[in-house]
Amino acid sequence: MTLENRRLLRDAFGTFMTGVTIVTTMDDAGMPIGFTANSFSSVSLDPALLLVSIAKTSSNYARFLAAKGFAVNILAEDQKEVSNTFARPSEDRFAAVNWQAGPHGAPILAGVAAWFDCSTHQVIDAGDHAILIGRVEGFDASGQSGLGYYRGSYFTPAQAGAALASGPAVVVSALIEQEGRVLLQDDGRGGLTLPTARVGAKGATATLQALIEAAGVTAVPGFIYSVYEDVAASQQHIAFLCPSTSGTPSKGGFVELAPNGFDDVTDPAMRIMLERLAEEARVGDYGIYFGNQNVGRVAPVTTKT
Repeated sequence: MTLENRRLLRDAFGTFMTGVTIVTTMDDAGMPIGFTANSFSSVSLDPALLLVSIAKTSSNYARFLAAKGFAVNILAEDQKEVSNTFARPSEDRFAAVNWQAGPHGAPILAGVAAWFDCSTHQVIDAGDHAILIGRVEGFDASGQSGLGYYRGSYFTPAQAGAALASGPAVVVSALIEQEGRVLLQDDGRGGLTLPTARVGAKGATATLQALIEAAGVTAVPGFIYSVYEDVAASQQHIAFLCPSTSGTPSKGGFVELAPNGFDDVTDPAMRIMLERLAEEARVGDYGIYFGNQNVGRVAPVTTKT
């Protein structure tokens, strides 16, 4: 499969709405390890079986295959930061969360919507992943709503309810550009995204400024670079080009503006926007996009300030 087809396939997979889980175990040295996953499914009630998949490229791959079991922690809707903690590289992800050993010994995270502590029932080779089938040895559900994931973004039942009540959400992204590079951050699913937030009661300007401050770099809000309606996500998306003069980001890192350098950006519309920015930065001729996530037009602007 070509690189382009793999990207299209990942986007197609992303149209399936899932929950977000943290899969955990104890390695042979007695250290807790874990990763974020949405490749979770129930398998059987009798016997009680479930499955989750792990990439063979994962640093945890060998240790999970050697472990006697694992736990699946279904995150609650207020645990997006827990998901991000386990999705990004870290020497000790468990230092930032409360947890305890489950009845079969795997780490159970505090505050989750549900957890399942499993013995390893079977491991199935599956291309560039392995499927871990676990036999449920203990479980519990808190009654909380779970954290959702769709097309590269989190969603929650509360957020969905508010969106239904108030119409399409307005989302702001910061295109923080510094010396021919743009700032990208973990999207919580092993991919990349721009600093992005939903506009709250304080408005788009305050939301954009908060994104810049959270990024930890010196940048100024510039002109609107793209305005488009994401019909599938019921969002109005506004991206601002924000020149940065200095600073090392506190979250994420700068990526070179190259036409083919954004394959890890999971949102297709955002990826196309970044590819356009790379080309326009190369020639020094910028435009503003108006449309939806699939089709629109670019109105030229004279200079970038």
